[in-house]
Amino acid sequence: MAGPLDGVRILDCTTVVLGPWAAQQLGDLGADVIKIEPPEGDTTRQLGPARNPGMSAFYLGCNRSKRSIVLDLKQEAGRAALFKLAETADVIMHNYRPEPAKRLGVEYEKFEKINPRIVYLATYGYRSAGPMGAKAAYDDIIQAGSGLAALQTVVAGQPRFLPTIVADKTSSNGVVSALLAALFARERTGKGQSVEVPMYETLVSFVMVEHLYGETFKPALDTAGYKRVLNKERRPYPSKDGYFALLPYTDGHWREFCTLVGREDLAADERFQGMANRLKNVEQYYSTLAGLCAERTNAEWVELLKNSNVPHGPVNTLDDLFVDPQLEATGFWKEVDHPTEGRLRMTDIPPRFSKTRPEITRLQPRLGEHSVEVLQEAGFTQGEIEAMLKSGATRTAP
Repeated sequence: MAGPLDGVRILDCTTVVLGPWAAQQLGDLGADVIKIEPPEGDTTRQLGPARNPGMSAFYLGCNRSKRSIVLDLKQEAGRAALFKLAETADVIMHNYRPEPAKRLGVEYEKFEKINPRIVYLATYGYRSAGPMGAKAAYDDIIQAGSGLAALQTVVAGQPRFLPTIVADKTSSNGVVSALLAALFARERTGKGQSVEVPMYETLVSFVMVEHLYGETFKPALDTAGYKRVLNKERRPYPSKDGYFALLPYTDGHWREFCTLVGREDLAADERFQGMANRLKNVEQYYSTLAGLCAERTNAEWVELLKNSNVPHGPVNTLDDLFVDPQLEATGFWKEVDHPTEGRLRMTDIPPRFSKTRPEITRLQPRLGEHSVEVLQEAGFTQGEIEAMLKSGATRTAP
């Protein structure tokens, strides 16, 4: 069954995580994604455990559902090949900063002349028009600048990075939504356009959804920062045998929870009547939940709450996820036999479609595995391809 993006061709010149994970998601949805790599390959090919050089765990996590072609864009022949591929592409995406993109000669105007319908998406650290527009940025730098690291002071006593590359992955989802919107606009107007997705502004927008808070109003009605989540007691609570998450959030949740634990007095407590009062007295609310949580084991909590509407759940470790009942029941973990890397485990495609079901049909490519194939499709002759191989403008997998 063809995925919802069947027939869409994407030239993916991005590296590391932000762009490649976005392109993988689009490939999972059925797009023909051509990963265009420099001769040395994407840097993530070298990160993490590997069975073979250039096929590390980090790379494998962001690059299924693609074909790989090597193009040295510093050579005229490499750039010419890219422009030739763009003639029939729907999208080209890259994460070169504005000045390097200009030096390479891969600005939007060049592609617009070749193919007016193409969507040209650039991912930057910062909006290009600002004073930081030319600066390089990685996940740590954006977590720091966006306020995300400072929020950890509440629980860690000092700014800390989240132990996941949340800036990259949040921006990656922004790339996916922006590209889909631009493709939809093209179907309406017949015209492509240039799209810019900056990490910094994307993360500030992400952080400030709830934390703009009192500063939403001019003049401000309160300080910035959503008080419920900026509380050191907001955490999984110790149970008798581990840690457990409890969040009787709405008024209905709270009343039901109090009844189930035999504490109807708490439902009548003025401090906790209504969401506004629970927010006002959030520290007492959390400490009450912590005290109750310690009275039962995780299994007892699951049994007590399993038929309720009260949000709850155990604290899973990374290893717990491999045997999680929900993930097992929905077939989330996939095992595949890669032609060179052997047996691999990977995640499923999260969304489900009733009529255009996406499937994992293409496994992670070796560097340059499809160079000759893609160039032949673009109309290059055997002699031209051999000349590019000889000059190093392209290369193939061993």
